[in-house]
Amino acid sequence: MEHTRIKQLLIAEDFGQEVIVKGWVRTFRNNQFIAINDGSTLNNIQAVVDFENTDEQLLRRVTTGAAVRVKGELIQSLGKGQRVEIKVNELTILGDSDPEKYPLQPKKHSLEFLREIAHLRFRTGTFNAIFKVRNALAFAVHQFFNERDFVYIHTPIVTGSDAEGAGEMFRVTTIDFDNVPRNEDGTVNYKEDFFGKSTNLTVSGQLEGELAAMALGNIYTFGPTFRAENSNTTRHLAEFWMIEPEMAFYELEDNMDLAEELLKYVINYALKNCPDEIAFLSNRLVEEEKSKPQSERSEMNLVDKLQFVLTNDFERVTYTDAIEILKRSKPNQKKQFKYLIEEWGADLQSEHERYLVEKHFKKPVILTDYPREIKSFYMKQNEPDAQGRHTVRAMDILFPGIGEMVGGSQREENLEKLLARMAEVGIPEHEIDWFLDTRRFGSAPHAGFGVGFERLVLFTTGMSNIRDVIPFPRTPKNAEF
Repeated sequence: MEHTRIKQLLIAEDFGQEVIVKGWVRTFRNNQFIAINDGSTLNNIQAVVDFENTDEQLLRRVTTGAAVRVKGELIQSLGKGQRVEIKVNELTILGDSDPEKYPLQPKKHSLEFLREIAHLRFRTGTFNAIFKVRNALAFAVHQFFNERDFVYIHTPIVTGSDAEGAGEMFRVTTIDFDNVPRNEDGTVNYKEDFFGKSTNLTVSGQLEGELAAMALGNIYTFGPTFRAENSNTTRHLAEFWMIEPEMAFYELEDNMDLAEELLKYVINYALKNCPDEIAFLSNRLVEEEKSKPQSERSEMNLVDKLQFVLTNDFERVTYTDAIEILKRSKPNQKKQFKYLIEEWGADLQSEHERYLVEKHFKKPVILTDYPREIKSFYMKQNEPDAQGRHTVRAMDILFPGIGEMVGGSQREENLEKLLARMAEVGIPEHEIDWFLDTRRFGSAPHAGFGVGFERLVLFTTGMSNIRDVIPFPRTPKNAEF
């Protein structure tokens, strides 16, 4: 007889049936009540043992963390807190767990401690909920694009180009560091390396995605990306996942429409398909915030925050208008911003983005038409404004509590303008000649954007540290497990 997942048994109506459950012991009370969890749900099922007629040695092995198999009758529970329970006829220990050494005891553990035992934190309710929501969001991303006839493209993880021009990349090499091959001038001879050239882990699949979009129309890539940025913050990872669609014949407006539609679709999917998990995480957030001063607590609970995104049309504002709003804002006038906004051209910080969303517009915001100098080389250039200021057709989507959730733009399809911009920022033409071919042969308007998947999971789960929404976080000086 095959075992049944606990999720199914908790909603079962046919009492009296014989069932088999396999899972891990969460608690064992009074030598009689075993709370078992098999990962299918946040909730445990209670198995009731007839301890007077069960081998004492066997009962001693029922410890927190042990893997067990129970066979018995599914009955209606008379106890509080559960509808059904199992009256055990047969108990088998599948895997012992030494209670003296097992680090997850039935008590509240700090998130910092759980990060140190990330290989076991999956077994807690919090991380069961987080990774179920993460799974739902990832599935919804693929479903969204599949319904719209996008082609899923796997762009390379090892690359010879730096898509962002940021230079913070992890090198990929097989060179023996104790015997580095060198050229006559002392530089490293990469011809001796595995790929015959200097290569890195990718920071984005965008450039390769554009190549596919110029033939297939609408594509997306959803894969791991890497930044060798020495940032030990609650918002940064060295390895993270990016959702990056690229669309031929899309202009900035189309790009904004698609991004807004995607975010609403996937959040709505998670709300509908993970109600128990989101309710659990919402309660967790309320409990966590009780220890904070009132001024630092969220104005909205988790479900309200998610509904805030679903029910509001995103406000579309130019960077130029946003700067004026921020300059005149109370926190700027009273010098409460950490970074004061004094003139056009300033790069917006998270505090400014959150002010626009949470205080000024009270809805998600799409900022457009940023100064050319603070954006990437590949973005489409606008005609200079009346003051002679140069902007690009960029768009960033800003969310409450998070700041930037999406970054994108219409791409520069004009070869001359693109080459001129590359020269300005110092990108050698020969390095991405293949990319420039899309502007040489049948160039067309096109656009795309990137969503940092972990930021999306962070927002949807209400967690406050990005290291808690990816199974094994990679950060400076930390690559455990």
